Amino acid sequence: MGHSSVFQYAAVVGASSGMGAEIARQLAATGGRVALVARREAELSALVGEINAGRTEPIAFAYTHDVHCYAEVPALFQNLCRDLGGLDAIFYAAGVMPRITDSEYSFDKDRAMIEVNVLGAIAWLNEAAQRFQAAGKGTIIGISSVAGDRGRRGQPVYCTSKAALDTYLEALRNRVGRSGVRVVTIKPGPVDTPMTKGLDKLPMLVSAPEAARQIIAAAVKGKRVAYVPGKWRPIMAVIRSIPSPIFQKLNL
Repeated sequence: MGHSSVFQYAAVVGASSGMGAEIARQLAATGGRVALVARREAELSALVGEINAGRTEPIAFAYTHDVHCYAEVPALFQNLCRDLGGLDAIFYAAGVMPRITDSEYSFDKDRAMIEVNVLGAIAWLNEAAQRFQAAGKGTIIGISSVAGDRGRRGQPVYCTSKAALDTYLEALRNRVGRSGVRVVTIKPGPVDTPMTKGLDKLPMLVSAPEAARQIIAAAVKGKRVAYVPGKWRPIMAVIRSIPSPIFQKLNL
């Protein structure tokens, strides 16, 4: 892996596919113990089996959980911390982006994005923030998106959910940062995952393993905000600077 340091005990929420699965694989490859949380039990079990294969002692542990079930989180969080033997870092990688057409206004799809991308993150990361603040250390990593930087006509509520996550993570950083806790906001561009399958216009598409590598590296360094890949940072600075009347006319 080549990381200067690694997380001995980590949790990945949204670990059954895409970036979450790759993050779990790469964390385990450094020798750390990893709690994998996801709603799809078959995929989760297969991944845990893959990581633990050939080991005398398991280092990956599966927790089947739908992030809509917010009331389950406090007890489940305590259980996984106990099973791991501690917690150094938590990655919130759960996210949904249902397809919508230009003329579609689906409250059901909109609500799903807010529930998974925002409320699920708050439920899990609040627990981590309390634990880490009391310990005076720990790293919280939220996987947001470049989509949170502007309100785009193609995905109004997906953009909204990621902008909300950005603000929550910033506020959390300002709250717990004084206690020695690090909060890292990850803003990927398009990543080759099941979420992006079949979409057109995916500039600078990166693989899930490469995205995971960059995410873990940013987490280890404790970066405040990391674009993945890094070339998105100047691009999004330009896009954020476009005046709203002009941005409205662009097909971005």
